[in-house]
Amino acid sequence: EMESKVSEGGLNVTLTIRLLMHGKEVGSIIGKKGETVKKMREESGARINISEGNCPERIVTITGPTDAIFKAFAMIAYKFEEDITNSMSNSTATSKPPVTLRLVVPASQCGSLIGKGGSKIKEIRESTGAQVQVAGDMLPNSTERAVTISGTPDAIIQCVKQICVVMLESPPKGATIPYRPKPASTPVIFAGGQAYTIQGQYAIPHPDQLTKLHQLAMQQTPFTPLGQTTPAFPGRSLGSVAGKQWSSLVLPLPALTLFPCICPGLDASPPASTHELTIPNDLIGCIIGRQGTKINEIRQMSGAQIKIANATEGSSERQITITGTPANISLAQYLINARLTSEVTGMGAL
Repeated sequence: EMESKVSEGGLNVTLTIRLLMHGKEVGSIIGKKGETVKKMREESGARINISEGNCPERIVTITGPTDAIFKAFAMIAYKFEEDITNSMSNSTATSKPPVTLRLVVPASQCGSLIGKGGSKIKEIRESTGAQVQVAGDMLPNSTERAVTISGTPDAIIQCVKQICVVMLESPPKGATIPYRPKPASTPVIFAGGQAYTIQGQYAIPHPDQLTKLHQLAMQQTPFTPLGQTTPAFPGRSLGSVAGKQWSSLVLPLPALTLFPCICPGLDASPPASTHELTIPNDLIGCIIGRQGTKINEIRQMSGAQIKIANATEGSSERQITITGTPANISLAQYLINARLTSEVTGMGAL
């Protein structure tokens, strides 16, 4: 029945489409006090549900007759374009990046979407002008794959229409295990003797139920300055590098790199100060990261300015200058310490 409706060009059947979005994108769709998503629901007539949870990724489910789904998609695509335009007004970039949406599609339907020898996906690309890519691997713990569409909002809408036709013509085979994003295990950060957890883009004071490890950590000086010999935990040293003792709190930081954390409210804007560290040349790479990724993360998360001096001839060390509020500096120092500790103790990249 479904197929005959499609072949007659009457596409008005009920369909569910799932989108994978980052937290920032979801925030844009929800809007202040939920106003944007409410307007989208009312104007499109589609049901729009957003998965719960403190996750770096969220699932946005759009259900309804196909014309309602296309209206909802159009509103999302134009909202993202507006966000891109707004972000460009504050940047020096000259070329406008395309709008990108990620669909979550049962793997059993991806073959039909790609077509024999890639013929279908090529046809969709050529007729809509949108870029379409089907991920080679399934999303973790699921039987679904991500299909990334990018282009102008109009190209994206045309592309989604064609994908819907394919999905209606080739229903999923067998049971589908839907992809569910994993919640981010909340990292704990110490700054100025206080524990904070990261939620969204903010560091908020950590609730009192600290684990024994954290309580023990709180009793110690949270930030042992680099180069001092006092271990962070009594009787426990974290290895010697270049003849120096490196020590740091080892705290669970599994999700730290996922958040571009700005930490307002750690202190009511106390005056900025400067702190200097020296790091052995052979360890500077683990702090800078590939193409500066790690140092940029540390800058974003701590809110501090961090400058790394150029290598001077004959010296085995590099100077790092951290500028910011005491809390920013503490946080930057902690994150640098954590990077060094992971390198020294062989814990791998944090």
